Amino acid sequence: MTQVSRTIDPRRTVLLVMDYQHGILRSLPDADALLSRAASAIETVRCHGAHVAYVRVAFDDEDYERVPPHSPLAPVLASAGKALHSDSPATAVHDRVAPEPGDIVVRKTRVSAFSTTDLDERLRARGVTTIILAGISTSGVVLSTVRDAADRDYRLFVLADATADPDPGIHEFLTGRIFPRQASVITLADLDGLFPAPAKES
Repeated sequence: MTQVSRTIDPRRTVLLVMDYQHGILRSLPDADALLSRAASAIETVRCHGAHVAYVRVAFDDEDYERVPPHSPLAPVLASAGKALHSDSPATAVHDRVAPEPGDIVVRKTRVSAFSTTDLDERLRARGVTTIILAGISTSGVVLSTVRDAADRDYRLFVLADATADPDPGIHEFLTGRIFPRQASVITLADLDGLFPAPAKES
Protein backbone atom coordinates (compact mmCIF):
# COMPACT_ATOMS: atom_id res chain seq x y z
CA MET A 1 0.00 0.00 0.00
CA THR A 2 1.01 3.61 -0.52
CA GLN A 3 3.00 5.32 2.22
CA VAL A 4 1.06 8.36 3.41
CA SER A 5 1.71 11.29 5.71
CA ARG A 6 -0.45 13.84 7.51
CA THR A 7 -1.11 16.12 4.58
CA ILE A 8 -4.90 16.22 4.17
CA ASP A 9 -7.09 19.16 5.12
CA PRO A 10 -10.26 17.57 6.56
CA ARG A 11 -12.33 20.62 5.59
CA ARG A 12 -11.54 19.89 1.93
CA THR A 13 -11.85 16.10 2.15
CA VAL A 14 -14.77 13.72 1.67
CA LEU A 15 -15.19 10.02 2.30
CA LEU A 16 -17.31 8.70 -0.54
CA VAL A 17 -19.34 5.64 0.55
CA MET A 18 -20.55 4.01 -2.64
CA ASP A 19 -23.23 1.38 -3.23
CA TYR A 20 -23.25 0.08 0.34
CA GLN A 21 -26.77 -1.15 -0.26
CA HIS A 22 -28.60 -4.14 1.14
CA GLY A 23 -29.03 -5.87 -2.21
CA ILE A 24 -25.40 -5.37 -3.26
CA LEU A 25 -23.93 -6.45 0.07
CA ARG A 26 -25.72 -9.78 -0.27
CA SER A 27 -23.33 -10.67 -3.10
CA LEU A 28 -20.32 -10.65 -0.77
CA PRO A 29 -19.36 -13.51 1.55
CA ASP A 30 -17.70 -11.21 4.13
CA ALA A 31 -20.25 -8.39 4.16
CA ASP A 32 -20.34 -8.10 7.97
CA ALA A 33 -16.59 -7.51 8.21
CA LEU A 34 -16.71 -5.06 5.33
CA LEU A 35 -19.53 -3.10 6.98
CA SER A 36 -17.55 -2.93 10.22
CA ARG A 37 -14.52 -1.50 8.42
CA ALA A 38 -16.65 1.01 6.52
CA ALA A 39 -18.37 2.10 9.73
CA SER A 40 -14.97 2.58 11.34
CA ALA A 41 -13.78 4.67 8.39
CA ILE A 42 -16.87 6.86 8.61
CA GLU A 43 -16.33 7.38 12.33
CA THR A 44 -12.68 8.31 11.77
CA VAL A 45 -13.35 10.95 9.12
CA ARG A 46 -16.23 12.41 11.10
CA CYS A 47 -13.96 12.73 14.15
CA HIS A 48 -11.50 14.73 12.06
CA GLY A 49 -14.24 17.00 10.69
CA ALA A 50 -14.15 15.73 7.11
CA HIS A 51 -17.23 15.37 4.93
CA VAL A 52 -19.10 12.13 4.23
CA ALA A 53 -21.04 11.52 1.03
CA TYR A 54 -23.15 8.58 -0.06
CA VAL A 55 -23.90 7.20 -3.49
CA ARG A 56 -26.52 4.57 -4.22
CA VAL A 57 -27.72 3.06 -7.47
CA ALA A 58 -31.50 2.97 -7.91
CA PHE A 59 -34.07 3.64 -10.62
CA ASP A 60 -37.38 5.48 -10.70
CA ASP A 61 -40.04 4.42 -13.19
CA GLU A 62 -38.89 7.15 -15.57
CA ASP A 63 -35.28 5.95 -15.34
CA TYR A 64 -36.26 2.47 -16.48
CA GLU A 65 -38.00 3.96 -19.49
CA ARG A 66 -34.93 6.02 -20.46
CA VAL A 67 -32.63 2.99 -20.84
CA PRO A 68 -32.55 2.07 -24.55
CA PRO A 69 -32.85 -1.60 -25.53
CA HIS A 70 -29.33 -1.64 -26.99
CA SER A 71 -27.74 -0.47 -23.71
CA PRO A 72 -25.65 -3.06 -21.80
CA LEU A 73 -27.70 -1.97 -18.78
CA ALA A 74 -31.01 -3.09 -20.31
CA PRO A 75 -30.65 -6.85 -19.65
CA VAL A 76 -29.37 -6.15 -16.13
CA LEU A 77 -32.49 -4.15 -15.31
CA ALA A 78 -34.72 -6.72 -16.95
CA SER A 79 -33.29 -9.54 -14.85
CA ALA A 80 -33.33 -7.49 -11.64
CA GLY A 81 -36.96 -6.45 -12.04
CA LYS A 82 -38.07 -4.09 -9.28
CA ALA A 83 -35.12 -5.04 -7.03
CA LEU A 84 -33.29 -1.94 -8.30
CA HIS A 85 -36.25 0.40 -7.93
CA SER A 86 -35.61 3.45 -5.77
CA ASP A 87 -38.41 2.39 -3.42
CA SER A 88 -37.04 -1.12 -2.92
CA PRO A 89 -35.46 -1.92 0.48
CA ALA A 90 -32.67 -3.60 -1.49
CA THR A 91 -31.45 -0.24 -2.80
CA ALA A 92 -31.34 1.48 0.59
CA VAL A 93 -28.00 2.29 2.20
CA HIS A 94 -27.31 -0.29 4.90
CA ASP A 95 -28.33 0.85 8.38
CA ARG A 96 -24.86 0.25 9.83
CA VAL A 97 -23.34 2.91 7.57
CA ALA A 98 -26.40 5.11 7.05
CA PRO A 99 -26.14 8.85 6.31
CA GLU A 100 -26.51 11.48 9.00
CA PRO A 101 -28.05 14.96 8.68
CA GLY A 102 -25.75 17.21 6.67
CA ASP A 103 -24.18 14.40 4.63
CA ILE A 104 -24.31 14.49 0.86
CA VAL A 105 -26.52 11.76 -0.63
CA VAL A 106 -26.95 11.16 -4.36
CA ARG A 107 -28.75 8.54 -6.42
CA LYS A 108 -27.23 7.36 -9.69
CA THR A 109 -28.48 5.33 -12.62
CA ARG A 110 -25.12 4.41 -14.13
CA VAL A 111 -21.82 3.12 -12.76
CA SER A 112 -19.69 6.13 -11.83
CA ALA A 113 -20.59 8.14 -8.74
CA PHE A 114 -20.44 11.28 -10.90
CA SER A 115 -22.46 10.01 -13.85
CA THR A 116 -26.15 11.01 -13.74
CA THR A 117 -25.66 12.88 -10.41
CA ASP A 118 -24.82 16.39 -9.22
CA LEU A 119 -22.07 15.05 -6.95
CA ASP A 120 -19.30 17.13 -8.53
CA GLU A 121 -21.20 20.38 -8.03
CA ARG A 122 -22.07 19.51 -4.44
CA LEU A 123 -18.49 18.61 -3.55
CA ARG A 124 -17.09 21.76 -5.12
CA ALA A 125 -19.69 23.83 -3.26
CA ARG A 126 -18.11 22.56 -0.04
CA GLY A 127 -14.58 23.20 -1.28
CA VAL A 128 -13.70 19.51 -1.51
CA THR A 129 -10.49 18.73 -3.40
CA THR A 130 -9.64 15.30 -1.92
CA ILE A 131 -11.75 12.16 -2.13
CA ILE A 132 -11.34 8.95 -0.16
CA LEU A 133 -13.24 6.15 -1.89
CA ALA A 134 -14.91 3.12 -0.34
CA GLY A 135 -17.35 1.05 -2.35
CA ILE A 136 -18.78 -2.06 -3.89
CA SER A 137 -17.64 -3.21 -6.29
CA THR A 138 -13.99 -2.58 -6.98
CA SER A 139 -14.43 -3.35 -10.68
CA GLY A 140 -17.65 -1.32 -10.89
CA VAL A 141 -18.32 1.93 -9.07
CA VAL A 142 -14.81 2.25 -7.63
CA LEU A 143 -13.00 1.78 -10.94
CA SER A 144 -15.37 4.09 -12.81
CA THR A 145 -15.26 6.75 -10.10
CA VAL A 146 -11.46 6.71 -9.82
CA ARG A 147 -11.19 7.35 -13.56
CA ASP A 148 -13.91 10.01 -13.55
CA ALA A 149 -12.65 11.81 -10.44
CA ALA A 150 -9.07 11.85 -11.71
CA ASP A 151 -10.25 13.55 -14.91
CA ARG A 152 -11.93 16.15 -12.69
CA ASP A 153 -8.60 16.81 -10.90
CA TYR A 154 -9.50 15.51 -7.46
CA ARG A 155 -6.77 14.12 -5.23
CA LEU A 156 -7.70 10.47 -4.66
CA PHE A 157 -7.26 7.80 -2.02
CA VAL A 158 -8.78 4.33 -2.37
CA LEU A 159 -9.56 2.66 0.95
CA ALA A 160 -8.75 -0.87 -0.15
CA ASP A 161 -10.15 -2.79 2.83
CA ALA A 162 -13.43 -0.85 2.74
CA THR A 163 -13.75 -1.72 -0.94
CA ALA A 164 -14.71 -5.15 -2.21
CA ASP A 165 -15.50 -7.13 -5.34
CA PRO A 166 -17.28 -10.47 -5.82
CA ASP A 167 -14.03 -11.59 -7.50
CA PRO A 168 -11.15 -11.17 -4.98
CA GLY A 169 -8.58 -11.58 -7.74
CA ILE A 170 -9.95 -8.60 -9.62
CA HIS A 171 -9.94 -6.58 -6.40
CA GLU A 172 -6.27 -7.39 -5.81
CA PHE A 173 -5.30 -6.60 -9.40
CA LEU A 174 -7.08 -3.24 -9.45
CA THR A 175 -5.88 -2.07 -6.03
CA GLY A 176 -2.35 -3.34 -6.65
CA ARG A 177 -1.73 -2.50 -10.30
CA ILE A 178 -4.32 -0.11 -11.74
CA PHE A 179 -5.51 2.32 -9.07
CA PRO A 180 -1.99 3.43 -8.01
CA ARG A 181 -1.64 5.13 -11.39
CA GLN A 182 -4.22 7.72 -10.36
CA ALA A 183 -4.78 7.29 -6.62
CA SER A 184 -3.03 6.46 -3.39
CA VAL A 185 -4.18 3.03 -2.19
CA ILE A 186 -4.46 2.85 1.59
CA THR A 187 -6.04 0.72 4.31
CA LEU A 188 -8.13 1.56 7.35
CA ALA A 189 -4.95 1.43 9.43
CA ASP A 190 -3.58 4.35 7.39
CA LEU A 191 -6.69 6.50 7.52
CA ASP A 192 -6.22 8.33 10.81
CA GLY A 193 -2.67 9.20 9.79
CA LEU A 194 -3.84 11.09 6.71
CA PHE A 195 -5.15 13.91 8.86
CA PRO A 196 -3.24 16.45 10.96
CA ALA A 197 -2.50 15.26 14.47
CA PRO A 198 -4.67 16.84 17.15
CA ALA A 199 -3.08 19.88 18.78
CA LYS A 200 -1.41 19.06 22.08
CA GLU A 201 -2.81 20.72 25.16
CA SER A 202 -0.39 23.14 26.79
